[in-house]
Amino acid sequence: MDRVLLHSCCAPCSVYCIDTLRQEHIEPTSLWFNPNIHPYQEYKARRDTLIDYGASVGVDVRVLDDYGLRDFVRAVANDIDRRCAHCYMIRLGTAAKYAADNGFSAFTSSLLISPYQNHELLRQTGEEMARQYGVAFLYRDFRPGFREGQAKARELGLYMQKYCGCGFSEEDRYQKQILKDRERFGGGAV
Repeated sequence: MDRVLLHSCCAPCSVYCIDTLRQEHIEPTSLWFNPNIHPYQEYKARRDTLIDYGASVGVDVRVLDDYGLRDFVRAVANDIDRRCAHCYMIRLGTAAKYAADNGFSAFTSSLLISPYQNHELLRQTGEEMARQYGVAFLYRDFRPGFREGQAKARELGLYMQKYCGCGFSEEDRYQKQILKDRERFGGGAV
């Protein structure tokens, strides 16, 4: 592979992916495109941490800055339970198009490291976007290195997020507490 574009959801998830690709003698270029991440301060923290991390390890980081709260919510509002499928499609589709338009031979994503993502849907979406844009999808199951990558990110002092990115995933993070509060306060509207 000559040039590989790594769609990066954040620096901590990119650490192991970059290390692994480099061990395979692949020098990735990182792409920041994550209009699903909200609120803005979270989006900014993740973007800026990725830029700083890329500079510290000599990885070129390209930024497609699109804080897309309204567009993302509009796109998923009618089917919130399937929001991840839309999110994968928009991010991997944009990565595939960017790779094709900018002379990359392949693209991949740091999303493939997360044990919390729908890995099979990610793989299928990546392959579909590769066909659509005429560029290879470099599939790797980075999940075995998730804990190692997170540990290294902590050692480096990188900003560590607590949820996938969208407001709905943050709600999922607090679901147990939400249910306890409903029981405590009677479950009705205030």
